[in-house]
Amino acid sequence: MANVHQFEVIVVGAGGAGLMAGLYASRGAKTAVISKMYPTRSHTGAAQGGISAALGNYEEDRPEWHTYDTVKGSDYLGDQDAIEFMTSEAIHAVLELEHMGLPFDRTPEGRISQRPFGGHTNNETGKPVRRAAHAADRTGHMILQTLYQQCLKSNVTFFDEYQVIDFIMVDGKATAVVAIELATGEFHVFHGKAIIFATGGHGRIFEVTSNAYAYSGDGAAILFRRGIPLEDMEFFQFHPTGIYKLGILITEGARGEGAVLINGKGERFMPKYAHTVKDLASRDVVSRAIYTEIKEGRGVDGKNYVYLDIRPETVNKFAAEDGRTNPDGSPYRITGDTILQKIPDIVDFCRVYLGVDPVTQMMPTQPTAHYTMGGIPTTKYGEVVVDDKGTKIPGLFAAGECACVSVHGANRLGTNSLLDIVVFGKHAGQTAAEYAKSADWAKLPQDAEAGARSEFDALRNGSGKTNAYDLSNEMKKVMFEEVGIYRNEKDMASALEKVRDMQTRFKDVRVGDTGKIFNTELLNAWELGNMLAVAEAVAACALNRKESRGGHAREDYPERDDANWLKHTLVTKKNGKLEIGYKPVVITKYQPKPRVY
Repeated sequence: MANVHQFEVIVVGAGGAGLMAGLYASRGAKTAVISKMYPTRSHTGAAQGGISAALGNYEEDRPEWHTYDTVKGSDYLGDQDAIEFMTSEAIHAVLELEHMGLPFDRTPEGRISQRPFGGHTNNETGKPVRRAAHAADRTGHMILQTLYQQCLKSNVTFFDEYQVIDFIMVDGKATAVVAIELATGEFHVFHGKAIIFATGGHGRIFEVTSNAYAYSGDGAAILFRRGIPLEDMEFFQFHPTGIYKLGILITEGARGEGAVLINGKGERFMPKYAHTVKDLASRDVVSRAIYTEIKEGRGVDGKNYVYLDIRPETVNKFAAEDGRTNPDGSPYRITGDTILQKIPDIVDFCRVYLGVDPVTQMMPTQPTAHYTMGGIPTTKYGEVVVDDKGTKIPGLFAAGECACVSVHGANRLGTNSLLDIVVFGKHAGQTAAEYAKSADWAKLPQDAEAGARSEFDALRNGSGKTNAYDLSNEMKKVMFEEVGIYRNEKDMASALEKVRDMQTRFKDVRVGDTGKIFNTELLNAWELGNMLAVAEAVAACALNRKESRGGHAREDYPERDDANWLKHTLVTKKNGKLEIGYKPVVITKYQPKPRVY
């Protein structure tokens, strides 16, 4: 058998959710964290704008307002018990990060600074509220660094640059994962009592994305192949402001600081789509508004982009028109120095990649594939469930973007992703450690790595008729164009057929590099198999849901249909075919009602 390592809790993934899970699991169990990259390179580091919590450091705010905004933002598909749990934990979560040493920006009085964000409101007045705690525009980077330092302090064992490629169950219990060591090409088996997947999302299935190259849906695909369902895969969020053509994110914090969207005619257009909150509407609304402006010929110079304008003269003009004020009641104004202080990374990105200076020029922007609301179904404690009855797989947990609790429902509220990873990563780690205390060690099968080995052998020995790089680009283009911001039956049916054809052609992929040391060609080809599996699930579930809700906007079914579709989708692969089932949405306080902007 391959190299075998034994830990009570094994965490797969070292982003914010994985590090939080590893940190808390290590306080009660022998814990290992496995990551295909060095932890501080994880995609959490790209999160910019902030982490949400009703701290009320500038003005009145309440966790129940945060709850309602999240429910409304989810288009009423979020499970309200989980949402209430997350928002009630939010204040403690942010203060705990502060006590760990995270360098949040400060108010003049020394409290944690907060900024407005899309969909964050005072529920009584309907006006924006400052709820996003931030460290300039590199909040995720600071969270990642802080949690990694805490894990090292707590003696968590790290296996960096190990790619997990298979999951083993024995007698229905989570038992092990199989990984390949990038530096040697050798297989390793990690034997555990509890296993937590925290592998992030799958934005790389789309052509234009803000997601890191590593975001190939590995954890979801591995479990999907093992017969575990995925939940709400049709719901994918397109962030409204990505850098034109590149998809690199321009944080929503820019609009929180007063930036406005301008079309090719020089018009500010969000007031006609969201009368009250305007440029601070939720992401699905703003993305569709930009797409509509472009489709109707009001893109810049007839191209597929609009402008995001944070020049001081523009911000100050519209702030005065909107009646925006500072917390002390004085008129809201910004300067060039304010921009450099509040969003320094965005200024650098635009200068480097576009040759545009946001202080004096408008930023070309277009919607970019950003975040999956769907994933591995879990309870609020991270336990993986496999049906509508809440049946759990003993010892299997998931947290972060690869999981679906579901607190985001059909559309995630901005800054709730960082809150999600901190709250649910913590509880997954705690619950896994508690489970491991009383669980017995399952006996490892003799051929634990056989499945993984056969997958890699197939890639080394394919016919070579298909080129993995070309196939990957083809998939991304099809998914972006036919299962993108606006959807319809014809395009999605076409995409599903094409993706299934690509899965067949994928069997002919042959990797030319026969080496074992850092064979990135082999690993990229294996990741493509994951993306094709996830892309099929996304396309099939989107085609199946005959309504528009949140990030799922259908031209042929433009209305939300609560009578027939107020339910979660569960998709499972059995005998090579997809089966779609459902489970109910948990509603506690807030009955669905039409969205008003």
